[in-house]
Amino acid sequence: MIEIKNVTKKYGTFAAVNDISFDVKDHEIVGFLGPNGAGKSTTMNMITGFIEPTSGKIIVNGYDVSKAPNKAKMQIGYMPENVPLYNDLTVKEFVSYMCELRKVPKKDRDLQIRKIIKRAGLTEVQDKLIKHISKGYKQRTSLAGALVGEPDVLILDEPTVGLDPKQITEIRNLIKKLGENHTVILSSHILSEVSQICSRVVIINHGKIVAVDTPDNLESTSSEEDTILITVEDPDNKMSGIKSRIKACKEIKKIKELNDGTVQYRIVSSKDAEVNKELFEVLPKENITICELRKEQSSLEDAYLKIINEKDEEIAKEEKREKRERLARQRKLESMDLLERRRTIREEKRKRQDEIDKEFFDNLMEENKIREAKKKRRQLEKKNRKGDKK
Repeated sequence: MIEIKNVTKKYGTFAAVNDISFDVKDHEIVGFLGPNGAGKSTTMNMITGFIEPTSGKIIVNGYDVSKAPNKAKMQIGYMPENVPLYNDLTVKEFVSYMCELRKVPKKDRDLQIRKIIKRAGLTEVQDKLIKHISKGYKQRTSLAGALVGEPDVLILDEPTVGLDPKQITEIRNLIKKLGENHTVILSSHILSEVSQICSRVVIINHGKIVAVDTPDNLESTSSEEDTILITVEDPDNKMSGIKSRIKACKEIKKIKELNDGTVQYRIVSSKDAEVNKELFEVLPKENITICELRKEQSSLEDAYLKIINEKDEEIAKEEKREKRERLARQRKLESMDLLERRRTIREEKRKRQDEIDKEFFDNLMEENKIREAKKKRRQLEKKNRKGDKK
């Protein structure tokens, strides 16, 4: 349904999105996650055709967003984070207005308006002014605008931002139902919401895709350790010294004392270690009764933070390496420049010495010529004097 192929978006020399690739299948709900400035909004704006990629291809329902933008846009319903609603319109009038903007045929408008209002759960407020309805209903109205034209693809940017827990649950259930008939890309900072709604997650950081997987897989691989919550009756207070008896145990930490006299501990062990077996063998021998034992599951938030932190560390290491290389190149250039300056100075000294030597030898030759001329003159004068005597 949606194919992102080697897409890059640059602003000058800065790459907001750098050679990313992923796909979204029919009727799949995919969470699109990343920290602020990671490239999420830029990517969604490119999918919707709002901005052009610098390179790469975006295919929506078979249409290239760059080559056939109008046809591609007809496949998409987009709900930005802050949809500008018209407060002086009723909910129904707003949906009708969106039908006009989307050029829904007039003969189909009434039926489509009724269907969208029903699907978005807006029937009881359809005749109320938007300024008089709750935040939750305003979000539903924004979502209704994205449903106009019956697009195959829905792109929802922070659809539950600012809602209370009850409203979040309502919007979440609505999105799940929409996934039965639409392909959905969902951006959200509420990771528990993404985990419950989405079948797959795409994580972007520093303009690059750093993970594409199911929430369950990401959660299960986020930690190299297993954590167990155990509640025990420990009349002789022996749990504090039990760590040395459990080989697989890395840490035992007391969490809280419960009203019934039991105590809850957190036990950390190596991944897939058989710590449960050891606990059931050792604790009864120490007169410690196990009341409850359960594995503490990693959350999507744990996986997200681990992936983002690893990428940040990788980027930091790369920046340090590049800095070292830049400094090394700079020192090398400075060294080469110093050597070149020294060579130039030596060359200039040599040239000056050559000029001095040449001048000296020229002067010496001139003096020799003068002496030779004087000598010949004296010989000639002497010869002339001898001739005069004769």
